[in-house]
Amino acid sequence: MELNVFLLPGGIFFAGLVLGLLFELIILRKLKTLARRTKWEGDEVIIRAFQGWTAVLGAVVGLYIALLWLPFTTMALHIIHRALLVITIFVVTVILARMVGGFVNIYGEKGRGVLPAATIFANLSKAVVFILGALVILNSLGISITPIVTALGVGGLAVALALQDTLANFFAGFHLLLARQIKPGDYIRLESGEEGYVADVTWRTTTIRQLSNNMVVVPNAKLASAVVVNYELPGRDMAVSVPVSVSYDSDLEKVEEVTLAVAREVMQEVPGGVADAEPLLRFQSFGESGIQLTVFLRVQEAIYQFAVRHEFIKRLHRRYKQEGIVIPFPIRTVYLKDGGRDENH
Repeated sequence: MELNVFLLPGGIFFAGLVLGLLFELIILRKLKTLARRTKWEGDEVIIRAFQGWTAVLGAVVGLYIALLWLPFTTMALHIIHRALLVITIFVVTVILARMVGGFVNIYGEKGRGVLPAATIFANLSKAVVFILGALVILNSLGISITPIVTALGVGGLAVALALQDTLANFFAGFHLLLARQIKPGDYIRLESGEEGYVADVTWRTTTIRQLSNNMVVVPNAKLASAVVVNYELPGRDMAVSVPVSVSYDSDLEKVEEVTLAVAREVMQEVPGGVADAEPLLRFQSFGESGIQLTVFLRVQEAIYQFAVRHEFIKRLHRRYKQEGIVIPFPIRTVYLKDGGRDENH
C-alpha cells in the first residue's frame, strides 16, 4: 500500500484524538467551573465521570470514521470493529460506574436516615455496573453468557468457602449500615476502650479516627459482634458525669447549691454545653475520706465532654475554695489496742 493511502485516515484519527483532548482541557474545565456555582451536586459528578476518558472516546470515534478509507479486508475490518466496540463499551462502563458511585455518595450524605454514606455502598454499586458491562462485552463478542452465569452459580459455593472471612466482613459491614447502628460520622467507643469518629465502612473493615488523629482499623465481623457505645444514638446530646468528694464537715445543702450553680454557669458559658439543660447532682455514698457525689452535665455532642468537664473541675475547685468547702485528701484512721495490735484499719 502506498503511504498516501493512510494520510487521510491518519488525519481523521488524529483529529478525533485532538478534539477529545480539547474537550477535556477546555470545555470540561469551563463546565466544572459553572457546576460549582449550582446547588445541584449531580452535575459535578457527571463532569468528573468523563474526566480522563474524552480523549479515548475521541480517538475511538476518529478511528471508526478512518476505517471507511482504509483498504482492509472484510475480516480485518470485522476484527477491528469488534475491538473498538469492546473499548467503547468498557469506557462507557467506567463512566457509568463513576456516575453511579458519585450519586450513591450524594444520596447517602443527604439522606442519612435512608442510606448511610459509606464506601461499601459506592463500591457495591460500581461492581454491579462493571459486571453488567462485562456481560454486555461478552454478548457483543457473540459469547453466550448463559453458561457463564451457570458456571458462576455452581462455583459460587467454592468461592464462598474460600472467602469465608472476606464475605463475613462484607455482610457484617452491610448489616451494620442497613441496621443504622453505626454510620460514618458517629462517635463510638469499643469495648476494648478505643473511641473516635467512624471515618468509613469499606467492604472489609471499619476505620475509626481517634481524637489523636490516629486511625483504628476494625474488621467488620468483629465490630458487628462487639459491644459498642454509639454516642450519636438516640440523639447527639449526652450527659457527662463528674465524680466529686467533699469533707464530712461540709454543709450538704450549701454543697449542692454551690455545685449546681457552677454547673449551670459552665453549661451556659462553655462552647458545647446545653445552655437550657438543668444539671443534676446526686450524693452517692459515705466514702473513706469524704461524702461522694456525682454531678451530671449536658453537652451537645461527645466531642465537647472533655472541654466541659475540664472547665467544670477548674471552676468548681476555685469556687469551693472561696466558699470554704473542703475537698478531702484520702484519710484512714487506725485505732490500736494495748499491745500494738490493730483494732480497726
